[in-house]
Amino acid sequence: MSISENLKKFNKELPNNVTLVAVSKTKPVSDLMEAYNAGQRIFGENKIQEMESKWQEMPKDVEWHMIGHVQRNKVKYMAPFVNLIHAVDSLKLLKEINKEAEKNERTIACLLQIKIAEEDSKFGMDKADAATLLSSEELKKLQNVKIVGLMGMATFTDDEKQISDEFQKLKKIYDQFRIMNSELKILSMGMSGDYKIAMENGSNMVRVGSAIFGERNYQ
Repeated sequence: MSISENLKKFNKELPNNVTLVAVSKTKPVSDLMEAYNAGQRIFGENKIQEMESKWQEMPKDVEWHMIGHVQRNKVKYMAPFVNLIHAVDSLKLLKEINKEAEKNERTIACLLQIKIAEEDSKFGMDKADAATLLSSEELKKLQNVKIVGLMGMATFTDDEKQISDEFQKLKKIYDQFRIMNSELKILSMGMSGDYKIAMENGSNMVRVGSAIFGERNYQ
């Protein structure tokens, strides 16, 4: 199926309260434009410089989401335009985003990444550290960032029960944090292989790449 046909299928399948982030990393602008012309406006990238170069070429009503691990020294390249940063895992990173957002006279929305997977390769904060950060005086001083939700990645496994348990764990944390902070509106969990399980467990933002654009060629 073509990119536009895949998008049609997703838009029929996803409930109205679930936002689709089309993960376009490694894909050429021509593929993104096919998705754009089919009505998609939210794109997710995991490399800041690749996202910046696509931002230069693409129409300016596109919403850009940084979904990969963020190096602090690269924040300045995306600060002028990024709409949402999914993988914030430290106060140090938030301070850097705040500094660069202030230079650009913007407020940048961020999600705290919570580690729910068993794999060591996954980044993220634990629940206690995230709770401390959300209630800290230091966060209140950061006027140019806004934490609007949580993000998490499940273990890469065929065990659907384990994936479901991990997503359930994040949904519980999200519900608890929302009692403390009503500005938390986004629960970003689920990718091409597990977005259905994520939605069953309360996700309202899914990050889907290969199921829209086809398999990636990393060579």
